[in-house]
Amino acid sequence: MNVGNICNRKVIFADVGINLLDASKLMREHHVGSIIVTQRETGGDRPLGIITDRDLVVEVMAEEIEPQNVTLKDAMTRHPLIAYESDDCYEVLERMREKGVRRIPVVNSEGFLVGVLAIDDILRMMFHEMGNLVSLVKKEYETEVRLRTAV
Repeated sequence: MNVGNICNRKVIFADVGINLLDASKLMREHHVGSIIVTQRETGGDRPLGIITDRDLVVEVMAEEIEPQNVTLKDAMTRHPLIAYESDDCYEVLERMREKGVRRIPVVNSEGFLVGVLAIDDILRMMFHEMGNLVSLVKKEYETEVRLRTAV
């Protein structure tokens, strides 16, 4: 299965120039733990970075920095790991594991933002696949009983 089939297409993104206080309000308003930081271009929004709720706490609040005085550009993780819509989910999961990241921007073939892939999305896909396997095993058993039982 490819990333485009399971990623979340409702992406919360913001321009590099907004301050962290406004970014945190966006996270709260939309009930998300990250914002994809983008740059508007002809054709779409290109991901430049990502900022997470953990970044806000560990890098800003714990350092007693005023969030309204810092922009996303200053605090974001630059050049985030990205996935293309056509990438295989399991290959992307491996890249995420290697980098130790839980969510990544998903882009189209032109590199414009179309979604975000989180570990939660992959877990839901795997849960669905496990359900299919359980159904297959059950169906195989039922078929075996039906065909091999003496009438």
